[in-house]
Amino acid sequence: MIHSTDPDFRVLQADFATLLELQSEAEDRGWATRWTSVGALRSQVKSEPVLLQSLMREKWAGEVRAYRCLVLFSAVDDGAAGGLATIDISVDRFESLDRLDRDADVRKAFVRVFSLAMGGISMVSKG
Repeated sequence: MIHSTDPDFRVLQADFATLLELQSEAEDRGWATRWTSVGALRSQVKSEPVLLQSLMREKWAGEVRAYRCLVLFSAVDDGAAGGLATIDISVDRFESLDRLDRDADVRKAFVRVFSLAMGGISMVSKG
């Protein structure tokens, strides 16, 4: 697991075209942590930018081979709702994406947002 204090903890932003490239690369490499196909991704994810947070490292022979990232996205069929999934990303691609969490306070806020998203978020009526 990657913790928010780890040097490779990152919150990244990618446009939809880049997410499609990440999906294709994961398919080409035979990685299991991805959508089943580009078509499946397109059916679930709106064509908008997504946020990614590093979650785990996959090591091979002592070297990091890939990063498993959470993907926070706008869902196609749910109006303003979003979705959360995971995808494996190569080290080179991971390091090339736009990093959003350089400030410590921003990093803490993103950690909280992704934690809430993993636990499930729902609208609550105030009583």
